Amino acid sequence: MKPKVTMIAWNRNDNYVVTAVNNHLLKVWNSCTGQLLHDLVGHADEVFVLETHPFDPRIMLSAGHDGNIFIWDITKGTKTKHYFNMIEGQGHGAVFDCKFSPDGQHFACTDSHGHLLIFGFGCSRPYEKIPDQMFFHTDYRPLIRDSNNYVLDEQTQQAPHLMPPPFLVDVDGNPHPTKYQRLVPGRENCADEHLIPQLGYVATSDGEVVEQVIGQQTVDQDDQGLEPSILDGMIRQLQLQQDQRTGADQESASSGLQSREGTPRRG
Repeated sequence: MKPKVTMIAWNRNDNYVVTAVNNHLLKVWNSCTGQLLHDLVGHADEVFVLETHPFDPRIMLSAGHDGNIFIWDITKGTKTKHYFNMIEGQGHGAVFDCKFSPDGQHFACTDSHGHLLIFGFGCSRPYEKIPDQMFFHTDYRPLIRDSNNYVLDEQTQQAPHLMPPPFLVDVDGNPHPTKYQRLVPGRENCADEHLIPQLGYVATSDGEVVEQVIGQQTVDQDDQGLEPSILDGMIRQLQLQQDQRTGADQESASSGLQSREGTPRRG
């Protein structure tokens, strides 16, 4: 097999470069001389995640499709911590992305099964207020394009960024209680009756009929006593300016063509 580099990352002070190779090795290089310093052995599949610690130049995190997450001391070429993402009844979950917190005390990973894994110091009580499964009910809704080739939500015929805030549902499409719906930006101060979605029965790919969120019980912002969104107003204003410029450019091009046609050619 011809070795190929799948990922590369500098450490915090740029003295070292770490490369992930498709033979499942991580290699630590001196960034000034190009000298190979260490081979880091531990992964059993390809690695597409390399994250440096936000302030400690010795620490590098790696995670791969084998479900392994390693914390390395790249100055010594040794493992500091190891975690294997085992999912009961489903084998391991490939880790797709990881990020450190700004203070370096925590890091979070996402895997191929849609899980968010949070590691670090302290208690987990702040994270216990959220349900285990969280999806927006619009996550897998089909999109269409209008005559101007702009993207619209197929069901509501609206641009996605102009739609009301979505509802939180579980993996089966069942909405969460209203206390969780307030976690969605834009729904913090809504009345309880505005946090109840419209439910309907839809057929799954297995032919099973389940109850899912199919729409939203929405009212105008004026009826809710909410101020219009500043961002939405800016987007509409920019779109209007773009349309005006497009119209002006087309008009000038048309007038220029007419003037050229009316100008006699020199012999």
